[in-house]
This record gives sequence, C-alpha cells and structure tokens, in this order.
Amino acid sequence: MSMYHVTLSGVTKAYGKQKALDNVDLQLKAGECVALAGHNGAGKSTLIKLILGLIHPTQGQVQLLGHDAASRAASQVRSQVGYLPETVALHPSLTGTETLDFYARLKKQPLSANHALLSRVGISQAAKRRVGTYSKGMRQRLALAQALLGKPKVLLFDEPTTGLDPASRQMFYEIVTELRNQGSTVLLSTHALAELDGQADRIVVMKNGQKIADGTMSELRQQSGLPIRIRIQLAAHSKHAGQLPQAWHRHNESSFELHCTEEDKVQAICSLGHIDGIDNIEIHTPSLDDMYAHFLRREDV
Repeated sequence: MSMYHVTLSGVTKAYGKQKALDNVDLQLKAGECVALAGHNGAGKSTLIKLILGLIHPTQGQVQLLGHDAASRAASQVRSQVGYLPETVALHPSLTGTETLDFYARLKKQPLSANHALLSRVGISQAAKRRVGTYSKGMRQRLALAQALLGKPKVLLFDEPTTGLDPASRQMFYEIVTELRNQGSTVLLSTHALAELDGQADRIVVMKNGQKIADGTMSELRQQSGLPIRIRIQLAAHSKHAGQLPQAWHRHNESSFELHCTEEDKVQAICSLGHIDGIDNIEIHTPSLDDMYAHFLRREDV
C-alpha cells in the first residue's frame, strides 16, 4: 500500500456555480497528524465528506487507503476510518456502554474491547449511566471512543475539542499522538489554532475552497515571511553593547532586539557567540494565529 493513506488530486466540488472546493491537491501520510484551518465556508467539512465518500467530487479524484473514495471498493476499507463530526448526535436513553456497543456492531468490531476504550477516554465510571445525563464534554469523550473503534488507519476529527475542558483536551491530544505513533493518519479540522502548536506535523490553511498554505510550523513561517524577534538581555552596566552587530537595536537600557526571517534565525544567534555578558535570550516566533491571519490577508490583496 502507498505511504499515503489519503490523496486528493485536482479535486473540485461544485454546487451549481458555487465551488465548495476548488482544484485542491492534498496528500496525507501514514503516521502523520495534519491540522486543517480555515473559516466557516472555507471547505474543511466538504473535504472531510469527500474523504468519507459521503459526497463525490465534481472533478478530480479522492483516494482512500488505495481506493477511489467514491467507489464500491472503498466501502471495504471504510471500517478502517474513524470519524468524529462537529455536532455529535447520541441517543439520550442509551447508556454509554450501550452506545459504544451499537457503534461496534455497525463497524463489525468485537464488543470485548469496548470497556477498555471507555476507560481510555475517561468515562468508564459513567458507562452505565444514560447519555442524557452526560455533560457536553462527556458526550464528546463518548463520541471520540466510537471514532477509535477498530484501531482505524485514518481518523477524521471535525472540531474535536469543542466543549472539552483543559484536562480533556490534553487527554485528546495524548490519544492523537499515540495514534500517529502507531501509524494512523489523523486529519484535524479546528478553529482552536493556539492549541495546535506542537500537536500537528503539518498545517493546511483553506480559504474559499482553495488551499492557500501547507507545511510545518517552520515552513509556514518561511512562507509567510513574518519576522522572528530575538531579544537579548545584557548584564547590568555591561560594556559589551558596542560589540553587537549593527542590525541589533536597543529595546531599553540593557536589552536589544533583532527582527529576522526564519532562515536567518540560527545565523543571528551565532553572531552573538563572541559577546560576553548576555544574561538572557528570548526568541519570539509568529504564532499560528499570526500566520493564519497573514495568509488570509495576503489572499485578499
């Protein structure tokens, strides 16, 4: 099987004259977590529905685990796909155990592993309670458990941390890391960009159905061209300020700043090697929110 679990090639999805996706190319590797960022209407949910085979592309092709996602053959591998929708609809009169058993039967999975799965998402103590008594966060945890049934090779999460408290979000990302390390492909659509730093291998930015950025955090910094700010703190009454290269400018009495690109970051720090009396170095890199806003503005020009 290909190293790519999911491939979109020149995919367009049109509804009349409106293009929900416009000529999108995307490859998702085994053992990779990719974040999908974009405003409402950017095409994120359409992309996920195409991968699931719920809708078919107007143009182009979607490959899922080696099969055309729109073909009958793909139905044979769909049990290897886990999906957590943005809006979770669970039957309130069923217990947590009954709910997971129901989904396990749908996916033709043994029920014997369900208790361990409920423990894994932290709701085993509420397993015999009716879902109607669950908090929003508990329902989200139960929905996550159904997405994990059968150790899927591809996981599609649409706004998965909505309604989760900080501890539950941490639990979720620990599970994502574990899945990725086991070789699963994780696609994570979210508005909560700040919490993605360090969690995703790649970030794909969508706007108006088009992919406008794709890369690691470092690659996105290079693509954006946003400056990195390096600030150094010299010892009090230091006489070494005059040794700083000309590009450094004074921030206050004992600290100096340099703005540089991602590519020049290492060279800028190495240029300080001969200077004594540096008490501290701070590196302020553009956040994912900063880069996301920049990419959207750039496309408006």
